[in-house]
Amino acid sequence: WVVEAAAAGPLTLSEAASEVAMTTNHSLKDLVIVVTGASAGIGAAIARQASAAGAHVALSARRDKELQDISAKCPQSLAIVADVTQRSDVERLSAEVIAHYGHYDVWINNVGRGISCLPSELTDADIDEMVDINVKSALYGMQVSASHMKERGDGQIVNVSSELGRVPLVVPRTAYSGAKHFLNALTEGFRSELASAHPGITVTTVSPGLTYTDFHTGALHGGGDGRSIPGGQGPEQVARVVLHAIETRALDMYTREGAKGKMLDYLGHLTSDPPPAA
Repeated sequence: WVVEAAAAGPLTLSEAASEVAMTTNHSLKDLVIVVTGASAGIGAAIARQASAAGAHVALSARRDKELQDISAKCPQSLAIVADVTQRSDVERLSAEVIAHYGHYDVWINNVGRGISCLPSELTDADIDEMVDINVKSALYGMQVSASHMKERGDGQIVNVSSELGRVPLVVPRTAYSGAKHFLNALTEGFRSELASAHPGITVTTVSPGLTYTDFHTGALHGGGDGRSIPGGQGPEQVARVVLHAIETRALDMYTREGAKGKMLDYLGHLTSDPPPAA
């Protein structure tokens, strides 16, 4: 089918899905939205804003107290402690949300962790940690939620990635960047797989840049406080973009103005075509 897709011309399955998705504008009111990694940072901001817009939010994280604190600020919310790096926990999370609300409309894979380590010093354990947290958690979420959405014929999966998933420019974050590249490939693969048989399901990538949260201090092997680095944005700004992507069923969005141009500029200068054939 790869050969058939290549011969079909410039319109990809994702582009075909985009033509359907972007014709619809969805209100957040009364949507059931699952948010993983919701105990702090971007996930907590998404939960608060979605709840304020009238959505029913199901919040998940490993830290019970912090999760309950966020849930208390979100009317019509449900807090479920889960470790989404474990497939069984993701399956339980999905089942508990369905048991409580009857269904869910949106599943947001927001769990992630950075790393501070030079590429030459990375260990097997470092790579395993990056893949478990940044890739497997989202893969399990996509697989489990897609099954539910196929039954309903509608839904949206949102994967919170990173600008570093497009441009690996921060050397100590190389393994994290690689994991986000992996996530982006899985997202595009899911999107293309579902587009023809299940056009009612949208699979979205949202890529924040530098965000002022505990991401840096919580990185594997530690790190300085990223809030001191200029040019970033707060989690509330990122959350607004995520919710806009849900309202518009956008397929791929950056959260910082001008980021798309910077990504294209990087790729444009990265390499070159081969010399003309003799």
